[in-house]
Amino acid sequence: MTRFTQAELEAARDRLVPDVVADGLGVLFCGINPGLMTAATGHHFARPGNRFWPVLHLSGFTPRLMKPSEQGELLSFGLGITNVVARATARADELSAEEYREGGQSLASKLAGWQPRWLAVLGVTAYRAAFDDRKAQVGPQERVFGDTRVWVLPNPSGLNAHWTAATMAEEFGRLREAARGQWVTAGLFP
Repeated sequence: MTRFTQAELEAARDRLVPDVVADGLGVLFCGINPGLMTAATGHHFARPGNRFWPVLHLSGFTPRLMKPSEQGELLSFGLGITNVVARATARADELSAEEYREGGQSLASKLAGWQPRWLAVLGVTAYRAAFDDRKAQVGPQERVFGDTRVWVLPNPSGLNAHWTAATMAEEFGRLREAARGQWVTAGLFP
């Protein structure tokens, strides 16, 4: 993996990272916003301590452990990646409440066009802020966007000490099993 200086990472601040998306995905994973490492590399969840890629594999969404640079291959599995807020920051706490709300509105509009079967928001705090749902918990939500159902997953950041990779993989696996029937019907990989 390429090593970046602090100055190079700071230069990535506020950059936008393209979504990995196609119409009609089985699951669209939605991060909070890109971190500086993600923005510097252009690859989602690129920070070495982030557990997204290992948990995706452990939960059975991918047949092998993928690298962030292989993110485009997710589309062949009926998976994609977007973010609530598009701009890159060093920490999620640098985002304002207004950015979360605007990000939630923007995401809702995008979902109408993309129409994934599931939106998987990675972080209950981000979901609560973006969609003004203070009581949301990890798991399936009552909210839908058209035909897109919503599942809140734990934030895979290495800073989220409340969840281990194993317990996150269990929750990701619950979503995978819930989506499985829809995937088979749609001809996507389970």
